[in-house]
Amino acid sequence: MKSKQWILWLVAALAVVALMVVARGRIHFDWGVFLQQLKLADWGDIGIAVGCIYFGYVLRSMRWALLVRHNKKVPLLSLLGTQVIGFTAVALIGRVADLVRPYLVSKKTGLPISSQIAVYIVERLCDAGAMALIFSLGVLSIPQAEILKVTSHAGHLPGGALHSPQVSAFIARYGGLVLTVVGALFMVAVRVSGNAIASFFENSFGLFSKKAGQAVAEKIRTFHSGLDTMRSFSDFAAAASLSLAMWGLIALAYLEGCRAFVASHQLAEFSFSKCVLLMIASGGASIIQLPVLGWFTQIGIVAAAITGISGATPEASTACAAILLVITFLAIVPVGLIWARYEGVSLRKVSEESEQAGEEALGVADAAPEQAV
Repeated sequence: MKSKQWILWLVAALAVVALMVVARGRIHFDWGVFLQQLKLADWGDIGIAVGCIYFGYVLRSMRWALLVRHNKKVPLLSLLGTQVIGFTAVALIGRVADLVRPYLVSKKTGLPISSQIAVYIVERLCDAGAMALIFSLGVLSIPQAEILKVTSHAGHLPGGALHSPQVSAFIARYGGLVLTVVGALFMVAVRVSGNAIASFFENSFGLFSKKAGQAVAEKIRTFHSGLDTMRSFSDFAAAASLSLAMWGLIALAYLEGCRAFVASHQLAEFSFSKCVLLMIASGGASIIQLPVLGWFTQIGIVAAAITGISGATPEASTACAAILLVITFLAIVPVGLIWARYEGVSLRKVSEESEQAGEEALGVADAAPEQAV
């Protein structure tokens, strides 16, 4: 397995080098101007942006504590370390470390890992809903042409933009909101009639593969058991309020990060609507996050989006994209490393353990020996 990973890393590194060589020949980029943009940036605004992101982790801790309170009451800030360490693992190791947070919460609270994976799914649904609401409100006043320009930079809907711009613009404006509503309705249905829905999917998938039907049904039942996190409207309101507040802080961090580049009037006058478009592009770039190498691809995609949105120079856009990556993704790493050392947590080890625990909780590990026979 490790040899295959090294091969993938080598291929990815060669691809990045090839892209840099091609880009260097086609795009004029002045590194002196790039450094000057960083030097003249308002670091007070950048500090405010980092503070917004840090406070967002506090809200994450409070939300997770509220989501587990029916199974075990814990202090609102007692899970802050699990969030900080978990996101540090994702930043340094990649998306394979996504289950570190539910794994650490499970170890800290003594609750089953399966229940915390369910909480993680509910948390992601809350994030998606909050993002979709903010995005939909933010892009209402943005012309269709600008939306299509940004979605093309982010790698979203390129074919649809060519064949049906109206459909692409509608999906960009409201697609996330529609998917969130569908996900929320499915979550409510599982919460009310989880066993019946699990049986329905088991029978449906069982027509093609009995094992697949059983696996899907088991995952739905696991999700159903974890949906004890929301037993009343007040539970939903608390989770939704914290999610909206957190994503409001993230949007403010993006806005402050862009406006910090006072040497570029396009960035210094960046609007909230443009900020929302930038968050869409950044979100698309971070879906598949490789460790270290993914930072540079994300900077490139976000820089292209900033240029497309604001008309800023490549040097200013790249400097801004790099700082935004630090603000929203990497600023937590020093704190996370210190916290992990204080807690005696090895990021690499806990990442591997969480992945294995997640597979076992979802029944993947049990199926593997049968496939190998």
